[in-house]
Amino acid sequence: MKYGLLTYQESKEKYNVGDYVQSLAAKQYLPTVNTWINREKLGEYKNEPTKLIMNGWFTHNIMHWVPSEDIMPLFVSFHMNNTAAPYMLSEKGINYLKKHQPIGCRDKYTVKILKDKGIEAYFTGCLTLTLDQYKVSDSEREDAIYIVDPFYNYPTLEKVSLTPKHLVKSVLNGDVFKLGKIKNQLKKIVDKELLENANYITQILPPGKQTEEEKFEYADSCLKKYAKAKLVITSRIHCALPCLAMGTPVIFLNSFNSFVDTCRFDGIIELFNRIDVDDDGNWKANFKLDGKIDKHTMVKNLGKHHELAEALKETCKAFVK
Repeated sequence: MKYGLLTYQESKEKYNVGDYVQSLAAKQYLPTVNTWINREKLGEYKNEPTKLIMNGWFTHNIMHWVPSEDIMPLFVSFHMNNTAAPYMLSEKGINYLKKHQPIGCRDKYTVKILKDKGIEAYFTGCLTLTLDQYKVSDSEREDAIYIVDPFYNYPTLEKVSLTPKHLVKSVLNGDVFKLGKIKNQLKKIVDKELLENANYITQILPPGKQTEEEKFEYADSCLKKYAKAKLVITSRIHCALPCLAMGTPVIFLNSFNSFVDTCRFDGIIELFNRIDVDDDGNWKANFKLDGKIDKHTMVKNLGKHHELAEALKETCKAFVK
């Protein structure tokens, strides 16, 4: 039997390290990786029958859905975004998913839209909740505090100036006048000393700079840093979810207000200590926080993920037997 592992197609502007974090979560269950299979070319795959854990965000290239018959899939932690659902849930797509049901879904939104089409589906949470192999002993934990892509949904100079079309659109919708919003919002929530001394990491990197091996290595290096951190503050679910697995205290900054984002968080966001920010910048924490977050802030993760993680482990282990 061959085993495959998902890789990803870069966009013109970036690639998302979080995708590779999810593949590392799948990889830990495979006895070996015989081949990489690009998520956007699943329909083109031709080889011997190959087992593939189908976790993560599906899909940007709807023209290559459904996957090849040479792929033997395990659907866990599967997210179908609302932008792709109308195309993926064609008659052909529904029949394919019914053939491989029940479909384990990363979020409750995906469960609902699959059930609405008569497909057996259930909520699994994200496979990155099982990345506890990165966990370190308390004696190895450091004083480092990481801030990872905070409020990344807010406008940035890179986003608004990406193309002339983006610039015009940002003028019309007002985004161009909101540059600096990330920094201003952080100042409201995190104290000055911590902002000046924290370690900053991004999980969005430019395209064309790294090989696939280097992308996996970068994702692995991020996880090893988070594992030893005193505290992680982030708006990236594929930073926050592994932190739960590793027992690293994590605060999720939630300023998302579009359905594209909120649909993929349904059922996941309840797992976090988080700070919710409304469109006017008002914020509240769902945990005890006196004043701003500083270097002395201590949070205890909620521990709601354990049952999901254990069930995912058993499902993946059974798949590769």
